Amino acid sequence: MEKHIVDDISVTCTGGTIFQLSEVADKFLVLYFYPKDNTPGCTNESIQFRDLYPEFRKLECGIYGISRDSLKSHEGFKAKHGLPFDLLADTEEKVCTQFGVIKLKNMYGKQVRGIERSTFILDRERVIRREWRGVKVPGHAQEVYDFAATLK
Repeated sequence: MEKHIVDDISVTCTGGTIFQLSEVADKFLVLYFYPKDNTPGCTNESIQFRDLYPEFRKLECGIYGISRDSLKSHEGFKAKHGLPFDLLADTEEKVCTQFGVIKLKNMYGKQVRGIERSTFILDRERVIRREWRGVKVPGHAQEVYDFAATLK
């Protein structure tokens, strides 16, 4: 399998800082892309990652959620649900485009551009170790954790 190395990412994140992929010290990194803050599926997915966060930390695995929402929206979403990890505000779709998660979706009979729920695990060298696309929320965070636990 060919290695896919991710270009460096620089994007605003919660806490008013800039997330720089090349400066992440974690051994592994989960990037989960979700359509919109405060929607049922996205809330459930984020809560699953929140609840497993201590287990991910034991694996030296960081977690970041990414959507096109504003930083203000992310700050409220993070606080409301007690998320212990940062959310990245990809308002210009740079990261979404790099990972190819912007898709045409059908919503109420109309085609709209949106984020296809997707998750990626990267290692310290920014190599994608696994990706999930078209994610169904139930059990997803556990599946990601189970895979992360197999990484050395």
